[in-house]
Amino acid sequence: MKEHLPLLGKSILVPRGKKEAKAFSSLVRKYGGVPMEIPLLSFRPIVPAKEMKEIMYNINTYDWIVFTSNVTVETFLAIANNSYDMFPKIAVIGNRTELVLTSKGYKVDFVPDEYVAEGFVREFLPLVQKGMKVLIPKGNLARDYIAESLTAAGAHVDELIVYETYLPEESKSQLKDAISEKQIDILTFTSPSTVDHFMEVINENGLQQYLDDCLISCIGPITKERIESVGLRVHVIPETYTVEDMLKKIITYLEQ
Repeated sequence: MKEHLPLLGKSILVPRGKKEAKAFSSLVRKYGGVPMEIPLLSFRPIVPAKEMKEIMYNINTYDWIVFTSNVTVETFLAIANNSYDMFPKIAVIGNRTELVLTSKGYKVDFVPDEYVAEGFVREFLPLVQKGMKVLIPKGNLARDYIAESLTAAGAHVDELIVYETYLPEESKSQLKDAISEKQIDILTFTSPSTVDHFMEVINENGLQQYLDDCLISCIGPITKERIESVGLRVHVIPETYTVEDMLKKIITYLEQ
């Protein structure tokens, strides 16, 4: 029987770094597509400062620690290498984030059904008690929504920036060439930051007109809002905020 390859001949932007892109690209190939790996985000750890060292020393005084991505987990644990037995309860957003933690021997105590900050807050708020201490490691571009919401509910929240996000220089030329030569059929975005970095290259090189024929898909309502704010239309957004569900939704859209 002939293999069903619904993405055959379609080139798809994979906006992640090589390590993070592996699973995404494998799924694209599974469905017959051609992954175009152009990292729109890269991460570098923040050198531990006095505040960070104090927080790590007193980590056992927190009631909860909240991880919103696997990058945050990897970076934070590299800093907290001697605090394994002292962790508070752990809350996460997303099954990949949970998997990274459990694979390292950590117990995850809370995972929301919806993998976005708004869904997390909605489900986590019943657990919040006045004066409860919560630590949120994050990147420099991450939103403050969770911290602000938990603070408003009476928690004492510390946000700790453990890495910074940037657009790799080599990605700028790769993306410019790929877009100007119409090498990409489907654009995928996994966060507002990927949209910002993508549009930085597009606007710097006057490539807006080359996007007219691209199908655009993204994960999550906040990313969708960011795309629409720059004048682009989102054709596909999955109900479950994972790469696999996004690709399945793209396939459904193309087969209609």
